[in-house]
Order: sequence, then C-alpha cells, then structure tokens
Amino acid sequence: MRALNIAATGMQAQQLNVEVISNNIANMSTVGFKRLRPEFQDLLYQDLRRVGSQSSDQGQVVPSGLQIGVGVRTAATYRINEQGSLLLTDNQLDIAIQGEGMFRVELPNGEIAYTRDGSFQLSPEGQIVTADGFLVQPAIAVPQNAVSVTINASGEVLAKLDNQIELQNLGRLDLAVFPNMAGLESIGNNLLTETPASGAEIAANPGEPGFGTLLQGFLESSNVNPVTEITALITAQRAYEMNSKVIEAGDQMMQTVTRLR
Repeated sequence: MRALNIAATGMQAQQLNVEVISNNIANMSTVGFKRLRPEFQDLLYQDLRRVGSQSSDQGQVVPSGLQIGVGVRTAATYRINEQGSLLLTDNQLDIAIQGEGMFRVELPNGEIAYTRDGSFQLSPEGQIVTADGFLVQPAIAVPQNAVSVTINASGEVLAKLDNQIELQNLGRLDLAVFPNMAGLESIGNNLLTETPASGAEIAANPGEPGFGTLLQGFLESSNVNPVTEITALITAQRAYEMNSKVIEAGDQMMQTVTRLR
C-alpha cells in the first residue's frame, strides 16, 4: 500500500510549510525581516513500465510507460528580498535602506555579518553599533560634544558640534550586495552571513549604480503580507487534511483485505 507512505511525506511537507508560515507571521514586526517561501520537489519514481522501451520484437516503442511517484520532499526555503514599507521614527540613528544593499556588521569573533535592520545606537565610546552592541562597519565614532547627527542619502555621517557652525564629516556608511542574496545564511538577531552559495560581497557607497540609498529617521518593516500568509496557512492546512484522508482511505482498504474470507 504505497499510498500510506506517499501521504505521510505529504503530511510532513505541509507540516514544514506551516512552520515556515508561522515563522513569517511571528516576524511581522521584525525590522528588516524578509519572508521565506518553502519549495517542494517530487521524489523518485518507480518505473513499472519504462517509457520508450520496446514492446515487441518488431521495435514498437511504449509511448507513455508506467511510473508511480513515491511522494514529496522539501527542497529549500527561499528568502524573498523585496522591499518592506518604511516606518517613520524620527530617531536620528534609525536608518532605512531604499533599494538594494545591506549594512555590514562586525561580530565579536571578527567576522562580518549583514543586516537590513538599521535601528542603530551609540556605544559607551560613541561608536555606531547595533542593538546587540556589534560595531557597524566602517567604524564611525560620534564625538561626545555632538549636538546632532545627520546621515545623508549617500551614507555620509555628519555631526553638528557644540559652538560650531559647519558640520563635521565623521565618515561614510557603505552597503554590500551579493550575486545571490537568497544564498545568505540566517544566524538570528536580524543577521546574515556569507556562504559559498551567496558569492563574495560587493561593497560600495549608497547611491552608486546597483545600490540603494539611505533614509535617516526611518526603519524598514518586514515584507510579510498577513493576508497572503493567512491564505497560504489555510491552503497548507487543507492539504494536510487531504493527505490524512488518503491515509485513512488506505487503512480502510487494508482492513477490507484482511476481512476477506
């Protein structure tokens, strides 16, 4: 009774589908979160009559053959990198990226991670850091006597110092893109790391060709659409139920066989 195993793979696939959807919904309010989409593939097929084989000594060819599938499996979870909506915060260290690119962040082990979360703060030394205290690259320190900080669209960080008219240029934030943005690995805390699938980073200043611009006082919300996710959740639930019905039907068929006299 192959139907039992086939339907079981279908239930397992839909269970993972629901888990991905639930993670998307749970991160609706996560700054810079990109929703995931599960992708499925059919499993190997059993050839009971191979297509294209000869059916007689005269060379007649079987036109379609006889194949039976053995189920489904989850192939990948694909990250959708479309732009999220921008939320006004009026915080001078909140920065949203309009377009392509990610901020570069130095982890405690010295490696570089990447994020779309621009809710930055200042460290005790005045350096621009993430909410976890990780240093934003390139490192920029804001003087203690700075009255205000301005970050323009091209990434320049300008500070107005006390008793000074002209703004002081503290440095420039850059952005990084990858040949395959979906190949980055999520490590939590709104951070992603480079992998062989993503390719090597390409860093440049905001506003250059192929790179987005920065918008101070805004944050990028997640790109999760609640209506789309709820619709997908209902579809996954119905598919799970249908696979369970197949198992029930297969069980009833086996019961019929065992009751034969």
